[in-house]
Amino acid sequence: MLDGSRITKTSEWACRRAEIKAQVEQYESGPKPAVSKDDVTGEFSGNKLTVGVNEGSKSVSFSIDINRPAGAPSAPIPLLISLYGFGSVTLDASVFSQNGVATALFNNNNMGAQGGGGTRGTGIFYDLYGKDHPASSMIAWAWGISRIIDALEKTPAANIDPKRIAVTGCSRDGKGALTAGAFDERIVLTIPQESGAGGSASWRVSQAGKDAGENVQTLSSAAGEQPWFRESFGANFGNKVTTLPFDHHMVMGLVAPRALLVVDNRIDWLGIDSTFTAGSIAHAIWEGLGVPDRMAYSQLGGHEHCQFPAQQRAILEAYVKKFLVGGGTDDTNLLESDGAKADLSRWMTWTPPNLQ
Repeated sequence: MLDGSRITKTSEWACRRAEIKAQVEQYESGPKPAVSKDDVTGEFSGNKLTVGVNEGSKSVSFSIDINRPAGAPSAPIPLLISLYGFGSVTLDASVFSQNGVATALFNNNNMGAQGGGGTRGTGIFYDLYGKDHPASSMIAWAWGISRIIDALEKTPAANIDPKRIAVTGCSRDGKGALTAGAFDERIVLTIPQESGAGGSASWRVSQAGKDAGENVQTLSSAAGEQPWFRESFGANFGNKVTTLPFDHHMVMGLVAPRALLVVDNRIDWLGIDSTFTAGSIAHAIWEGLGVPDRMAYSQLGGHEHCQFPAQQRAILEAYVKKFLVGGGTDDTNLLESDGAKADLSRWMTWTPPNLQ
């Protein structure tokens, strides 16, 4: 805890999680506005869900197309929300269709632009809250996904089970998928793919790698590339990474004790050692909570960025069956890298407690 005490019970994790979330909002992401469900509407027609949100005298709306797999049961089924980036689900889509999971592409770029620093404050989220709202574009995306879940809860005609929602995305959209899963506890499965800086990489480990000659993206670089973070983030911590009071193993930990599958690639810029180190340390949070099978890290090289390799299909399907569809029994406790090193004696100065 921030007061220096160690938590000893799983029931205390909620308070520690709230502290971490507050720090992330204060220093990195900006705040995610709370919305009353009374101010959210949902309308379903054809395969399109239209979401409306009111804030005072202002209102906005947006829509997603929900693609229901052939042969899916008539009862409400799970849904995978994929951030738009590549125009399709970059994971193996057959894993979802063959297991009766619907899919939807969410146009996160329309919600919060990422067209360079000059696009900060642009998008549907900022139409509602104002262009000067301190929320980053990734928080705008997470907010939009939360409003989709609100609308699904109020729209039985969509025939989607709002208690079985997964979120994914690759590269910059993988960063957004992690943010969405970290900030909404209704999301039961989060799958960030090749998310790198601002996703599954550690700011500290990446900076140390850069200082040692690695071609890896650092905090100052990522903060200057897009409005993914709050405007003050790069200025405050770009040259002082070690003063940031958290790192991304803790951002991943915000998902705990829900399911998190981190899918990574052996690409220098993403942080080969950095992501495996952060993933390994994050896993200890699930260990402490007594549910290590709900978090896995899988890194595999030899393929293009955001091209999902067949060798990772098994762990993806295991997570989908166990945590999204229900009833899966395959082993989901996995930490695997493609030659990456996690120097835990250097970076992890604590041991996971055995919480009661």
